[in-house]
Amino acid sequence: MKRSEAREQAFCLVFEKFFTDEPIPEIIEMANTVRDQVTDGFAIKIAEGVIAHLEIIDQAIEKHSTSWKVNRISRVALAILRVSVFEILLMEDIPDSVSINEAVELSKKFGGDEDSSFVNGVLGAIVREKEKGTMEILLVS
Repeated sequence: MKRSEAREQAFCLVFEKFFTDEPIPEIIEMANTVRDQVTDGFAIKIAEGVIAHLEIIDQAIEKHSTSWKVNRISRVALAILRVSVFEILLMEDIPDSVSINEAVELSKKFGGDEDSSFVNGVLGAIVREKEKGTMEILLVS
């Protein structure tokens, strides 16, 4: 499976988490049964990582989404942002540009008309701060 397909699976798992209190392994089991699919290991790693670091990820998103609180961002855009921010902040082996590009493509596929530019802007701001070495948000964990 391509990593872009695995990211899409991860996005779906993170998105589904909005609607249930079930842990990620339960969501994966339901997804595999209902959709008759096998969830990729990379997708599982991302989805579990997002949930494990949700507070840090959401702080970064809120800090860089000017004038938007996390609870005001569409669920689709937020799930996409969470996946990408996890990759940008916590998966050093993935180039930031790849994470941003994949997030923008997911936004175009699943989001509203303005989601892709919003997602691109938020992620670009996070990467710029990361590159400056001033990403204070990571110290919270």
